[in-house]
Amino acid sequence: MQQQTTYGPLTLITSTAPMSAAVHGGRAKCLQRLIRLDMPVPVTVALSFDAVHEAALGNLPDMDQLIAPFGADPLLSVRPSSLNPDWGGPSAILNVGMNDTCHAMLSERMGVQAATKMYLRFIQSYAIHVARLDPDEFYLPDVADASSLKAMLNTFEFETDTPFPQDVSVQLAEVLRSMARAWDGTTARLLREAKGAPVDAGLGLVVQAMAIGMGEDESGQGVIQFVDSTSGEPKIIGRYVSEGQIKGRDVAPDAEGAIYLTRDPRGPSLEDLCPAQYAELVSYGDICRRRLREEMEVKFTLHDGAVQILDAIRVQRSSRASVAIAVALATDQVIPREEAVMRVEPAALSELLHRQVDPDADRDVIVSGIAASPGAATGRIVLTAQDAQASAARSEACVLVRRETTPEDIRGMHAAQAVLTMRGGVTSHAAVIGRGLGVPCVVGASDLTIDLKKGRIVCPNGREFRTGDRITVDGTTGQILAGEPPMLEAALDGAFGTLLEWADEFRDIGVRANADTPADAQTARNFAAEGIGLCRTEHMFFDGDRLGVMREMIFAEESDDRRAVLDRLLPMQRADFQALFEIMAGETVCVRLFDPPLHEFLPSDKAGLRDLAEQVALPLPEVAERVNALTEYNPMLGMRGVRLGIAIPEIYDMQARAIFEALVAVGKKGITIKVEIMIPLVSAMREVELMKARIDGVANAVWARTKTHAEYRLGVMVETPRGALRAQDIAEHAQFLSFGTNDLTQMTYGLSRDDAGRFMSSYVQQGVYAEDPFHTLDIEGVGELISLGAERGRLGRPDVVLAICGEHGGTRPAIAFCRQHKFDYVSCSPFRVPVARLTAAQLALAERV
Repeated sequence: MQQQTTYGPLTLITSTAPMSAAVHGGRAKCLQRLIRLDMPVPVTVALSFDAVHEAALGNLPDMDQLIAPFGADPLLSVRPSSLNPDWGGPSAILNVGMNDTCHAMLSERMGVQAATKMYLRFIQSYAIHVARLDPDEFYLPDVADASSLKAMLNTFEFETDTPFPQDVSVQLAEVLRSMARAWDGTTARLLREAKGAPVDAGLGLVVQAMAIGMGEDESGQGVIQFVDSTSGEPKIIGRYVSEGQIKGRDVAPDAEGAIYLTRDPRGPSLEDLCPAQYAELVSYGDICRRRLREEMEVKFTLHDGAVQILDAIRVQRSSRASVAIAVALATDQVIPREEAVMRVEPAALSELLHRQVDPDADRDVIVSGIAASPGAATGRIVLTAQDAQASAARSEACVLVRRETTPEDIRGMHAAQAVLTMRGGVTSHAAVIGRGLGVPCVVGASDLTIDLKKGRIVCPNGREFRTGDRITVDGTTGQILAGEPPMLEAALDGAFGTLLEWADEFRDIGVRANADTPADAQTARNFAAEGIGLCRTEHMFFDGDRLGVMREMIFAEESDDRRAVLDRLLPMQRADFQALFEIMAGETVCVRLFDPPLHEFLPSDKAGLRDLAEQVALPLPEVAERVNALTEYNPMLGMRGVRLGIAIPEIYDMQARAIFEALVAVGKKGITIKVEIMIPLVSAMREVELMKARIDGVANAVWARTKTHAEYRLGVMVETPRGALRAQDIAEHAQFLSFGTNDLTQMTYGLSRDDAGRFMSSYVQQGVYAEDPFHTLDIEGVGELISLGAERGRLGRPDVVLAICGEHGGTRPAIAFCRQHKFDYVSCSPFRVPVARLTAAQLALAERV
């Protein structure tokens, strides 16, 4: 190994050379680590980020100094070295220095045909990637001989008006300049910024002596890794090409003439051919794993039987593999558990929970919208909830396509494999319910047209799809695909659970689930949620025959009549709560009392009005008049939530009685459960006082009748700005404050969450908002209201429990905000619980650094 030498912006990579990934890039630093581990790495010189930036401006380093370490007549490769390999970079250029003289020398060593193939491949690569000439003019001939070589050299000279450069310093200078400029190109910059690279991300380059995989003894090149990139399971994977440099390219898994690495009945292997060298490579893989603390893909050559290591990069991996690898490294004590938890992106867990479109599949995208609920599913198009239920009854997978969904569509959403809507954003009805159900959902596909009469949807480019046609909803990317592409199944294996168990050791904030049904509760329990932070009871009223009973109650004129109708709902509601309590035994269940405006339970079309008139035995005109009277200009700001509880107290009375009777029932079974009752849409202390008096009265009546007693807590859902500002008064009568960030954002911005999708992307692109406030919690505006509410709530009750239960609850900014303000827990959709658990742990661990 040569002595350490530093040439200004050029650094000969040795074990003691002054280098860092922040200056020279990750590949250069990794090569130094390989040298320190005594691996046989060819001579390599690193160019710093600054040197490459200067090269892009035309200020090249001293080429004589750069080439000096490689000796006379070198053959070189140039590869990119960015700080993060995921940011990409220009393609590697191999065999720099190949010229007429080198061709003659190699022809004597390895034969004319082999040397000619190398020369042709270099001319092709140089012409396309450096000189930027038309690739069609530089195809590789079928026969590599003197005439084909002369023809390609003549083509280069014709296209450029200059002969092909013969001086290695000229070739190398042009390669460096080309790769530097490619990094600074607009397209390359936008692509890496999309992957998280900063605007000023630098590129380093490594110039390395070519390890020509040719000689009298076994020679060739290959690549080897020691885990499966999809599953993360231990497995030796790769290919070896004997005399691979003849082909002049890095080895691909399907490279022509490639052989297996390990013994395989299907064909020859490197292990059979060169057992000693194979064992040496396996040992290098183990060294990389233990010393570099990562699973690496190693590129190597054999030259006259000797192994040389050209490069080692982090194994590309699926989300499933990233979890498996991190857990395996920690289990084997290569890394601590804390590092394993920090290595896995929370989004990777979200992908594991659902089927996904195979990343290698062809995508026939017909329309795009907002990715609202992750996962992918294929089904036949249906345009109504009734058709979705009918499809499910026939055991046919379907995709429910709607302009926008309403509570009446819930049964259809349950029956569908996926949901697509034209309108809405990430907190719209379809998005919230989709995430709760774990159903893939794309919303805001505003370029789509739905034609109910003709039973078809029309895409932006004019393509038509009719009911019954199969489409795929990719709720992870927001794309709608034609047909049925290959899928990857959900992967909740042992590593998934182990990682989350470790995460729970480190997180310092509770994670509950928003769950409305026993199925939701079971999902939450399966994902180890610490109880239910929001049970939206109105969803129970849209199920089965209950909708009809609710409509009868709405049309009842007197309080006693309403109570009589609600008595029919009581046993159903009690059974719902009892099922939830039994599933969540030992945890806490927070039940939000009835919230939506009554008009949501009433039909708006003529057929529905006729059915309702028949049900309530009233003339159609009278029914239509009553429905019209209940219609509000802005129902989400009208008579809903606690306002209904005060105006029509019988609803809350029935719900409270159902809760307490269910509590008694599970208590008799020996089940311990903590129950919280949450009053929605509170904005004044008096509202809480009135509700508390009624609910306490119902509780006392149930305790007296059943001769039992159980504790419960009463709290408030803070989702109006006034509720946050008056939290000190409200907390005097409320044991907990749970901030409903969906409506709080809507009311703070004066912006409909269902309509925001129409223009939100334009707002974000033009910098009006940094992010969609319904997707990422607005810390500056909504966050200030929440922090004020928390601070004032603690003034009114020092031990008040604080939480967030809106759809933001599972996001990193919201969890970080809640930790900062010492909230007790966050609550999110059941399928977001694992992501929230991991995110909370990572935030806690980050503070230890």
